Amino acid sequence: MSVPLVLVSHALCPYVQRAAIVLAEKEVPFDRRDIDLARKPGWFLRVSPLGKTPVLLVGDEAIFESAVICEYLDDTTLPRLHPAHALERARHRSWMEFGSSVLNLIGAFYNAPDERTLRARAADIRERLQQLELALGSGPLFAGSSFSIVDAVFGPVFRYFDVFDSIADFGYWDDLPKVRRWREALARRPSIQLAASPRYPALLMAFLVQRGSALSAMCREGATTSST
Repeated sequence: MSVPLVLVSHALCPYVQRAAIVLAEKEVPFDRRDIDLARKPGWFLRVSPLGKTPVLLVGDEAIFESAVICEYLDDTTLPRLHPAHALERARHRSWMEFGSSVLNLIGAFYNAPDERTLRARAADIRERLQQLELALGSGPLFAGSSFSIVDAVFGPVFRYFDVFDSIADFGYWDDLPKVRRWREALARRPSIQLAASPRYPALLMAFLVQRGSALSAMCREGATTSST
């Protein structure tokens, strides 16, 4: 791809990470431009009708929405990350959407106003992980040994739990050997490691503390305990 690419990004956005992972897997050069979503610049609002990241600038054209960006990259660059067979490709797209639903549950989890709601939202996430366990094959990746866009979707999903697990044991991983193996395989993948800043864990923890939620209180309590 000879047209210069710019990925408009936010440091904590999991959807940006999807696009960055796909670009890295395809070894496509790109520039990354971080913005502050609390103070969106005018140029960004002109290229992002929904006011969200990511946006992929392809020369003078702008593509928004992470799934669309990933599909565009797979249509235009090699290696192809989607399966060749139409039905299997549709199945992968379904699980990409499933990944987005897990991200929505994660948002509900860290915004839960009290401990009872927090535990209920943790149970919702656990139920989704159990569904994943049933869908996975022999691994180590979603489609066996072949990296796919589903893997690019779930790499950023699992990254949240590196921080959540440091706060408390919410019982996410019990009796889920396939999901755990998949999570570990993705965590070792360079494209996924490099999709977020080394400061990501600290930035996410600071974000969680500021939510004013039940999880925020647990974060503050843990910080107090560790300092005494």
